[in-house]
Amino acid sequence: MSALSRDQVRALMGDVLAAQGKEMPSEDGASLREIGFRSLDFSELALRVEDEYGGELNFDAPGLRQIETVGDVLDFLEQLQTA
Repeated sequence: MSALSRDQVRALMGDVLAAQGKEMPSEDGASLREIGFRSLDFSELALRVEDEYGGELNFDAPGLRQIETVGDVLDFLEQLQTA
């Protein structure tokens, strides 16, 4: 298992958005609500990260409720890989 870089996770997030005809914003401060990134999209992204990472990510619902921006998603997934 080797952790994915922030750029790799960002690219996977862009792939999830692109599959829906949406564009990945360049700014980490972009609101998930504004770009149309929903909980189902997060689940798909987490599965893609697990596939690339080669391990399971263990997270809880309260942690997810704190996620509001692109940067929050990237930070959260980065932390899960090092936990």
